[in-house]
Amino acid sequence: MNPVPSNQASEPAGSASPSFRPLYQQIKALITQSLQSGEWKPGELMPSEVELAGRFKVSQGTVRKAIDELAAENLVVRRQGKGTFVATHAEERAHFRFLRLMPDEGLPQHSDSRFVEVKRIRAPAEVARLLELKSGDAVVYIKRVLSFEGQPTILEELWLPGQLFKGLSAERLVEYKGPMYGLFESEFGTRMIRATEKIRAVVADASASEFLKVDEGTPLLCAERVSFTYGDKAVELRRGLYSTANHHYLSELS
Repeated sequence: MNPVPSNQASEPAGSASPSFRPLYQQIKALITQSLQSGEWKPGELMPSEVELAGRFKVSQGTVRKAIDELAAENLVVRRQGKGTFVATHAEERAHFRFLRLMPDEGLPQHSDSRFVEVKRIRAPAEVARLLELKSGDAVVYIKRVLSFEGQPTILEELWLPGQLFKGLSAERLVEYKGPMYGLFESEFGTRMIRATEKIRAVVADASASEFLKVDEGTPLLCAERVSFTYGDKAVELRRGLYSTANHHYLSELS
């Protein structure tokens, strides 16, 4: 990777140029390019700040500020006395990053997952639009129930681009014991780095009633999430129905 172009690095802080970005953001973009290209794999130790500063021909402070932002976005993880590592969905701390349903009492627990259906289908128009596919393109459709301490709590439907997730089967999902995003990362080279989510209140229909063991008409939360990988590429649509009899949705704002 080349150092930051000198005409950009030397641009004055007060520049009104619409293309101007602070130097640390330029370094952040270059590091992100390396993450996207797979130069440093998930879980791998990255070069030190001193090494990166030498590579990009900038100060260590500039690199540190870029790393600070990447860490805040959960793309990298700092470990005291060890260095900076590429974040990975296989880590214990990552299990609950995208799952915001928390128990009313006690600590968050891992869920038991039961796959109801896994198949390749043609993308319905709305799914294709949200995943930026052509209507009718192949997608992998997954339906599953997640239970906590034996209680069905989440009914989920997922749609994944078929081209990106070739070979994903029910057998592979059942065999893999870690979080689903860990499987996507390790076997399909797709890392979810951010998501947008819409939440609304609904009532249980006959299907939700059957899978979640609740009465029809029971209030549920419906969360629709689109997850993105590097380059803001949409790679997953997930719709979940949440039973909140013993759980609540937690969102930490800063």
